[in-house]
Amino acid sequence: MEKKNCWEVMGCGRGPEEHKKTGRQPCPAATDKKLDGTHGGKNAGRVCWVLAGTYCGGKPQGSFAQKLPDCSRCNFYRRVRKEEGFKFVPSTTLHKMLMNAKEAEEQEDPEDSE
Repeated sequence: MEKKNCWEVMGCGRGPEEHKKTGRQPCPAATDKKLDGTHGGKNAGRVCWVLAGTYCGGKPQGSFAQKLPDCSRCNFYRRVRKEEGFKFVPSTTLHKMLMNAKEAEEQEDPEDSE
């Protein structure tokens, strides 16, 4: 079974290549590489609910804490949970992974050391 990313399932036109055709701003889920490969997705395409500013209904959503209640009712979120089964990584764990990756990225940024 092919694992699809959120932009493929939701048809928003904000995927990594789609935005070039649609002229829409790419979604952070399509461009953020910190959780690439998680749940078998490209970039954050199968963990979109942990990223701030992803699009839902054409509008950018808020922070992880603000959007998680809505995202947990989303058909795509439920699809990923079902497809992953016992391999599903809990949202709080994903969020910690994302924050750790951001911290590591900031520490490696040469502008921060000047």
